[in-house]
Amino acid sequence: MSTTTGAPAPLRVAVVGCGVIGRLHAEVAARSADLDVVALVDPHDERTAAVSDELVAAGSRAPRRFAALADALAAGGIDVVSVCTPSGEHAALALEALEAGAHVVVEKPLDVAIEPARRLRDAAAARPGQVVAVISQHRHDESALAVRRAVDAGRLGRLTSAVANVDWYRTQEYYDSGEWRGTWALDGGGALMNQGVHTLDLLLWFLGEPVEVVAYTARLGHERIEVEDVAVAIVRFASGALATLHASTTVYPDLGVRLQVHGTDGSAVIEADELTFFHARDAEDGDWKANQAAEEVGGGATGSVRGALDPQESHVAQYGSSHDAQWADVVGAVREGRAPWVTLDDGLRALATVRAVYLSATLGEPVRVADVVDGRYDGVATRTGASERVGTSA
Repeated sequence: MSTTTGAPAPLRVAVVGCGVIGRLHAEVAARSADLDVVALVDPHDERTAAVSDELVAAGSRAPRRFAALADALAAGGIDVVSVCTPSGEHAALALEALEAGAHVVVEKPLDVAIEPARRLRDAAAARPGQVVAVISQHRHDESALAVRRAVDAGRLGRLTSAVANVDWYRTQEYYDSGEWRGTWALDGGGALMNQGVHTLDLLLWFLGEPVEVVAYTARLGHERIEVEDVAVAIVRFASGALATLHASTTVYPDLGVRLQVHGTDGSAVIEADELTFFHARDAEDGDWKANQAAEEVGGGATGSVRGALDPQESHVAQYGSSHDAQWADVVGAVREGRAPWVTLDDGLRALATVRAVYLSATLGEPVRVADVVDGRYDGVATRTGASERVGTSA
């Protein structure tokens, strides 16, 4: 990859896991002048070959291909490792890369269990010069930035409640397409852990520290999976705000994602990653029902929406997609010696909240998120719920 004279050398990236998400990370890195995909890792050679061919066809040089991360690290020449394997392998592989001296990007979720995630957090704390980021690309969406800026400015007043719906549909063939899908060991959960964690992360980003969860889960629309395809929860936050959370892969014909945030002086609605409704009392023009969303993210307002949250946010405007934007932040964090915008603590908080949902559904009682993080429930197995059958099939 060519570089502009005087520009820093691209960071050399190894992508671990060459499925759908790994291919996306490789494509994002390949189109950035700040990144160079130098290695692909996957035990299935046909997957690394397919991704390599795509990168070459797009004008990149062919990366080295490895069956195991240890082999790639031993070969050297890697600055950043992107972990895109099944979720149950995330923390262990990230720890392996960290201990080899690399910076690390971990796809969501951070892991499927709290214990390995805590070990990774503790190891990263002992290596402050290395960046560890957790993918939560929707924090970089214009819609999410607009809402977070309004929250920080107090424009919505006191936040009182939120409604998060992940109303997706997945066929039985989707779960049958990979042995790891729908398993506790590698998928770590179903509709919430796999599909809903991004929306949950935005919910936590807007409303703050989650305190307690009450939840139910069930498997109602699929067979041959261990995990839930419906999860419903109430989350109580440190501020006193309450939120309902619904995640499902049984909603036919798929109604998408909707997140509502409500306060004493305004409300915001994000639907399909777009800000579809926004109203703040301070911008009323005589009609309290008026939708101010266009003024918040459209036209000349875009720059001001982007600019006020955090220095890391300045990278967003350079890229077109939210994954590109998060990778741009990782580059900035490495070169500037700072923390990434989405940290291990953020990833651990989201994971702990998901685990609290599963634990509450299993134990039939409220679960405090802090107790999950601190290890009170280490070793407690979770299950889908009482209503696990489809028809009369076992």
